[in-house]
Amino acid sequence: MLLAVDIGNTHIILGLMDGFEIVRTARLATNTAKTAFEYAGDIRNFFDFFGLDAGMPDGAVVSSVVPPVTNAIARAVELTVGVRPLILGKGVKTGVNILIDDPAQTGANLVAAAAGALKLYTPPLILIDMGTATTLSVLNRQGSFIGGAIAPGVALGLSALSSGTSQLPNISMEAPRHVIGTNTVDSMRSGAILGAAAMLDGMIKRVEAELGESATVVATGGVAAFIAPLCRRKIEVNDTLLLTGLAAIYERNQKAK
Repeated sequence: MLLAVDIGNTHIILGLMDGFEIVRTARLATNTAKTAFEYAGDIRNFFDFFGLDAGMPDGAVVSSVVPPVTNAIARAVELTVGVRPLILGKGVKTGVNILIDDPAQTGANLVAAAAGALKLYTPPLILIDMGTATTLSVLNRQGSFIGGAIAPGVALGLSALSSGTSQLPNISMEAPRHVIGTNTVDSMRSGAILGAAAMLDGMIKRVEAELGESATVVATGGVAAFIAPLCRRKIEVNDTLLLTGLAAIYERNQKAK
């Protein structure tokens, strides 16, 4: 058994995995003020909630885009599971050939998603991670990570819209019935939510034009299942892409030992 942990800006995803099969998952709020012991309590609750023994995993792997939380989670995993986790970073074998200007700038979540996608799909690939930010990662026909794009996430855009203006309210994330809104709330939802879907459709077209061929498009992240169906382009939603990638990276490094 493997405990895979993905630390994002908004949420931390826990996944208990048997090989590449996901046994149980849970989502925690990311909190930079929490201590290792507090996170250990959260991880213990994860196992207890599903009636599982925290001693089941014989390995653990962590990816993080929130450095202040990384060490706390790593220590929490040691306290609860009893194993030192593999932390995705320099020196870790990922199986992803990164061809951008400075490979070290590639977020751990993007590397994990790419590793998962290469395990499940045939490149070329466009991977969309829809969390606090919306990121597009492009893998060419050879499976190399050649770059991408970063845009504000849908929730972040809505929050900025309401906090940055004096007359626009803070609204829930719901799809509008029409593109042409007939009131302020529906107009905001149209611009932010349908606008995000239209942006993805347009960006996918532009990426494929630069690639010179069509690609398989896969979306993951907190709002992927909500936004992808609103797109006109076919997009496969895979909520567990990062966990699959973390399992693949862990397996690769175990074999390397």
